[in-house]
Amino acid sequence: AHRLDAVLDSLTFTGPPGPGPSAAPDAGVLLTVADAVRHRRPLSIRYTDRRGRHSERTLHADGLVVHSGRWYVTGTDPGIGEERTFRLDGITGARTLPGTFEAPAAGPEPAERVLTGFATAAYRHEVVLRVHGTVARIRTRLPASVATVAELPDGAREPASREAAPADSGGEDGAGGEEADLVPERWYRVTLRVERLDWLPPVLASLDLPFAVERPGELRHLVAAFADRLAESARRTLPGPP
Repeated sequence: AHRLDAVLDSLTFTGPPGPGPSAAPDAGVLLTVADAVRHRRPLSIRYTDRRGRHSERTLHADGLVVHSGRWYVTGTDPGIGEERTFRLDGITGARTLPGTFEAPAAGPEPAERVLTGFATAAYRHEVVLRVHGTVARIRTRLPASVATVAELPDGAREPASREAAPADSGGEDGAGGEEADLVPERWYRVTLRVERLDWLPPVLASLDLPFAVERPGELRHLVAAFADRLAESARRTLPGPP
């Protein structure tokens, strides 16, 4: 029972479970990793990555995360002092090592590190955008597992390309506009790393926010072509029923 408690104490979720079946890890690996996380014990793992390469690692594990039905362990490689994230279904063996390690310094939580890892992983294209809006609005189409969002410094901001809708004054004290003022729209730099670009134009259009493509130039052409197709559809008329 105490080993199951270790799993529950160490586990966090990045969001609601996905619609597909989950990739359940080996029970022995899961319990060993969870115990190492709970008691801050060094962990030795045998790991196979997505390219089929095998390695043995030592990990100071600090969190278990479930994201889109897959299980991950986060921690630090003590040999190089860098953060690492491993899929549990890629761990073919795990054992705890003697001793304990110090709790990591304050920083991002394990779930946040997993999401950031997805957004910054090495893919074919690095996409850099400037989007005018709020972080919450941008995240409706570009979640943390897909993109990083950073506020632009004052010198790099641009004026919005559309005027804000006039707010209801709510009386002489102007209280009606206070809620909108709490989260003002501004320019953000949005960065993605993706294998393909063709899915981005409709996603950016669905944001319904002003944006500019910094790079790559190929994405600008795809956005322009998508806009042309939309405009052509808007102009198209079909004969009525006979």
